[in-house]
Amino acid sequence: MENSELISEDSVENNGVFSNQNISEQSIPSLQALNYQPLTPIYLKTSRLVSLVSTMCLLLILMIVQKQNFVPLPDHLNDIFSYLIFAIAIIGLLHYLYVVLAYKKKFFAMREQDISYRCGLIFQKTVTQPILRIQHVELKRGPIERKVGLACLQVFSAGGVAHTFEIPGLLLESAESMRQFILDHKTMNNQ
Repeated sequence: MENSELISEDSVENNGVFSNQNISEQSIPSLQALNYQPLTPIYLKTSRLVSLVSTMCLLLILMIVQKQNFVPLPDHLNDIFSYLIFAIAIIGLLHYLYVVLAYKKKFFAMREQDISYRCGLIFQKTVTQPILRIQHVELKRGPIERKVGLACLQVFSAGGVAHTFEIPGLLLESAESMRQFILDHKTMNNQ
């Protein structure tokens, strides 16, 4: 039996409900054409502050250990601390720049049937999850997110142990409404 005959038989299964026709490349919807929305600016401010404060705290601790007079450090260890302080400062600066630049590449889009998240400064990644395939959805909030009113929406698909993806930096109200939309959509389609 030829392949075209198999396709013809498959397309008329279930009284004509099932269809598996070939589609052209031009008719495939583009993920780039989605109406992507950026993360909230509060997320950028918070991420920058966390990066800066954590680097400064680490540098302060190393400087205190290096300059303390209770247990004098040998010269070779003192030199190592100087190099370590310099290295931590450079790494902290690079992390701060990464936070700022990566924020500009994080977007999300929600449509009637799916939710998408795009991120990546060097290697860009776009994840799209049909809402019907979502097993469950969670809001994650750490102490800093609670303080500034942010939440992270975690989307879990069926069959996965870890979350499929998460959208960080959402205002709590937006994250709750997105979560509720997904739950309502699933409930509506399960009836």
